[in-house]
Amino acid sequence: MARPITLFTGQWADLPLAELAPLARSMGYDGLELACWGDHFDIQAALASDSYVREKRALLEKHGLQCFALGCHLVGQAVCDLIDERHQSIVPAHVWGDGDPEGVRRRAAQEMKDCARAAAKFGVKTVTGFTGSAIWHSIYAFPPTSQTYWDKGFADFAARWAPILDAFDAVDVDFALEIHPTEIAFDLASMQRALDAVRQHRRFCVNFDPSHLGYQGVDYVKLLRTLGDRVRNVHMKDAWWDRGDGSVGVFGGHVSFGDARRYWDFRSVGRGMIDFEQIIVALNDIGYRGPLSVEWEDSRMDRVHGATESAAFCRRVDFKPSGVSFDAAFEKKQGDS
Repeated sequence: MARPITLFTGQWADLPLAELAPLARSMGYDGLELACWGDHFDIQAALASDSYVREKRALLEKHGLQCFALGCHLVGQAVCDLIDERHQSIVPAHVWGDGDPEGVRRRAAQEMKDCARAAAKFGVKTVTGFTGSAIWHSIYAFPPTSQTYWDKGFADFAARWAPILDAFDAVDVDFALEIHPTEIAFDLASMQRALDAVRQHRRFCVNFDPSHLGYQGVDYVKLLRTLGDRVRNVHMKDAWWDRGDGSVGVFGGHVSFGDARRYWDFRSVGRGMIDFEQIIVALNDIGYRGPLSVEWEDSRMDRVHGATESAAFCRRVDFKPSGVSFDAAFEKKQGDS
């Protein structure tokens, strides 16, 4: 059986789930990776009410949809970040509270622990998301940044996330970091360092998304093969790079997505430069049989058109691994002359 094709609902949170579910089915999806914002999945409601969980499942089943993962990116971002006014728009009011930065970080950590319990109650084994980072602002090393400074950032990450990961472990749920600029891990080297920081915690896993790696120059297939045993979810998301007018570099120039001057931008799946053929081969080699989850972002395209063609593209590019050696027919059986 081919992998299920799912849609991450984060970019569709303006639509009620009751409206998005039938739309997703009509666009060709087998399931949804539910975002923990909008009305798609409410962590506290799930913990407080058995009927909430049953009704959410019933809504999906009514439209022939499955759910393999919850997405908790926004709250996760606030766990390690240097909090500013932008975070108020992405976290729930009870997490923001009075806006005191350390209070926001601690309440965000508690919400992530609650998300693990809500996922378990919902019957989902994976939560995708972000970690935030206390050291992302120092990514360009000036004023001069020592390894000791960066070590403190990874120590801060470990101190805040190890208890969260223990809470995930207690309910048999994995946290899958979307390796991504602005997070504690944004490439293979930083992910390996983050894993070391949390002592290779078995619940610190990977949500693989090549669109955040290719334009950086990261070998995303190498990352996939290196961290294969940690991959719990795959985002199918495309990007192109080196396509601007030369006035904006890889750091973005403080221009918005969709600006024609950009060096890189996201594209509808199959219309960018990501080599999905090699990704599918690598996924087969590492034994990944989970969902291919479309995270659709393309500033220049109607999203229903784009998400529909993306589902079709994923179904076309995916293939099952072989169960036999292709040249087995030529092998002589023992005793044959």
